Amino acid sequence: MIAAIVLAAGQSKRMGQPKMLLPWGQTTVLGQVIETLRRAPVQDIVVVTGGEREKIELLLEPYGVRTIYNEAFAQGEMLSSLQCGLRAQLPQTQAALICLGDQPQMETGTVRLLCQAYRTRPSGLIVPSYQRRRGHPWLVARLFWEELLHMRAPESPRDFLKRHADDIHYLELDTPSILQDLDTLDDYLKSRP
Repeated sequence: MIAAIVLAAGQSKRMGQPKMLLPWGQTTVLGQVIETLRRAPVQDIVVVTGGEREKIELLLEPYGVRTIYNEAFAQGEMLSSLQCGLRAQLPQTQAALICLGDQPQMETGTVRLLCQAYRTRPSGLIVPSYQRRRGHPWLVARLFWEELLHMRAPESPRDFLKRHADDIHYLELDTPSILQDLDTLDDYLKSRP
């Protein structure tokens, strides 16, 4: 089984307000990410919360996804959230998609292609690429999880990917959506539907 870990623990400091809860179409930024994963379809979705935990968990109730709280969210390191998500995986999970909670532009087709690539290629790391730039979500098989779980700040997921550059299967895509997330209010205002 391929699961999804949605990193949604940030404090939205650059946005100035909780970006996961901002309206996006008929839902919210985070709601759109969950809906995209469900349409793919991804069977098991774990959302890592931190800042605005109560509001985010309330928002997620109707979706039937699992949530896990990252107690170290205030340190602002993506690695600790990723590790929380990996620790929450079910025994039958073979690989995890690492998704950004502030990437509502993520496309169902991208998620499907990543999952298909994992099922047809014996690669433990699959990363989408647009014009030679790495994006999200990316997929990591269980064989790499132990290494990720033993990493410590200031190391980051980017350091992990650099270290395994020769192990990565790049999935070349013709969509810039894999590079887009929402860091500032300007990003949000330019991107929202």
